[in-house]
Amino acid sequence: MFHLNMTTLTTLLHIIDRDLNLQGKALAFTEETPLRGALPQLDSMAIVTLVASLEEAFAFEFPEEKLDGAVFDSVGSLVNVVRELSGAE
Repeated sequence: MFHLNMTTLTTLLHIIDRDLNLQGKALAFTEETPLRGALPQLDSMAIVTLVASLEEAFAFEFPEEKLDGAVFDSVGSLVNVVRELSGAE
């Protein structure tokens, strides 16, 4: 579904938009955009879906110790963890 030339941030925004059903709104997010507490759609079930989508799209597994709330504080905190775990740029 995602193109190989998409950046980590762009891919992440598309996944957030799809999984949280934001109808294109996430595509305007920046790394500074808050997530946790700012998006009512980001509940515990949405986080499970989002984690599964990220693992599939970036071919890694979230270690349990990385699954704390701080990971979902902002787009930037999430993209940093994805880059770390996947080796993506």
